[in-house]
Amino acid sequence: MDYAELFKDVKVAQSFKGATNCNPIIEQHYGADPYALVYGDEVYFYMTADAYEYDAKGEISENTYGKIRSLYVVSTKDMINFTDHGEITIAGEGGATTWAHNSWAPAAAWKEIDGKPKFFLYFADNGGGIGVVTADSPVGPFRDELGHGLIRRDMENCGNVEWLFDPAVLVDDDGRAYIYFGGGVPKGKASHPMTARCAELGEDMMSLKGVPEVIDAPYLFEDSGIHKFGDTYYYTYCSNFSVDAEGTAEYGFENGEICVMESKSPLGPFTFKERILKNPGAYFGVGGNNHHAVFEFKDQWYITYHTRILETAQGIQKGYRSTSVEPISIAEDGTIGNIVMTKNGRKQVGALNPYETINGATFAVMGGVDTAPADEVSKEYGCGNLLLTAIDTGDFVMLRGVDFGDKGATKIKATVRTNGQTGAVRITTRFATGDVAGYLPISGEGDTVVCEAELDAPLTGIQDVYFTFSGEGYEILDWVFE
Repeated sequence: MDYAELFKDVKVAQSFKGATNCNPIIEQHYGADPYALVYGDEVYFYMTADAYEYDAKGEISENTYGKIRSLYVVSTKDMINFTDHGEITIAGEGGATTWAHNSWAPAAAWKEIDGKPKFFLYFADNGGGIGVVTADSPVGPFRDELGHGLIRRDMENCGNVEWLFDPAVLVDDDGRAYIYFGGGVPKGKASHPMTARCAELGEDMMSLKGVPEVIDAPYLFEDSGIHKFGDTYYYTYCSNFSVDAEGTAEYGFENGEICVMESKSPLGPFTFKERILKNPGAYFGVGGNNHHAVFEFKDQWYITYHTRILETAQGIQKGYRSTSVEPISIAEDGTIGNIVMTKNGRKQVGALNPYETINGATFAVMGGVDTAPADEVSKEYGCGNLLLTAIDTGDFVMLRGVDFGDKGATKIKATVRTNGQTGAVRITTRFATGDVAGYLPISGEGDTVVCEAELDAPLTGIQDVYFTFSGEGYEILDWVFE
């Protein structure tokens, strides 16, 4: 077959983030209120699974958050190429916690218990409490061991919190763990809402030690965050939308901005330090709530946050949010300074190894495709092992910073579910429409087949690699070069 002729008139699908941008981190799904968990040589991002709501006419309506019952998880080893692990079903019928109504604003932690790593995923049940689910893997499946909320309104010093939500968790150097939560602005108390709380977690990470302490965060709105730098603890939060001129003059922040407090103790008292991140509206013209997490990965500090730049590019603007990440610098005294939100994002941390099997749901940029559960476990729980699906002619994915080495790759293999379909994949570098390295035919019978092809010329050095598709209906489980 003349594959060059087959692709001659193929129109490449649109990428809403653009080929050179790193933000948002994914574009096949939305994801808000991001939280980062570093485990091994990988960082996992857990997000509120924003999904379209529709009006009586079937048109996309404003995001009310009230129908969100899942969390989304992706991971990366290089901060550029992300593997989609899918949707963690949390609340409602079929969810891990049938007693919960919603799942918002996750926080994640892991701890070695009985000689094995155990993973804890905390979530907000609307504004009425905080739950926790556990797993033996950072991507699940997650289970409900408690059978009820971890933090509830009937607990001391919790019933007086306007919004009992937005958890953040710190596992300290000595193995002791702490949780931070709360929000809301009681009438007449905009400058000192007194609705943030912190408490030590029990050894099991699913109970509290003692009564939660009050954090007096000036102009608090929501979005608790926590990180430790040196011997100092930094509580971070989002300011409310009632910051007056007096508050700005005293603290240096305005409405809906990320602020920092510090303490020598994980339970405070905390004193105000600085504002570090303006509202997304200051950079992209479209604002809303502001939510973040600060973390360190491979000797670099980062902040992850959400914006509405993806939905804006899609022409929607109904309050559907997506996650971005920026690198940050922390001075010796813990000062971060003003962080600028960008679309360019950050540098790649290490190259992608093409000689190790790459999951089909791993890419830096995409156009037109989607991801879906790949096995029985992920189909049952929504999360785990995913594949690349919804492929049509002209769709593509791009892997950034692939290191083929000096000798180079001469062959490619892919594990494919053909679903009775045939097609081809064009392999290019630099751009989806140029520098053709070869073509991979898609055909074969059976549930799963291995498709392979020799490249036209060896791929050497560090390259961005585009896979552009012809045909439809088949699905990609993984790739590997030889």
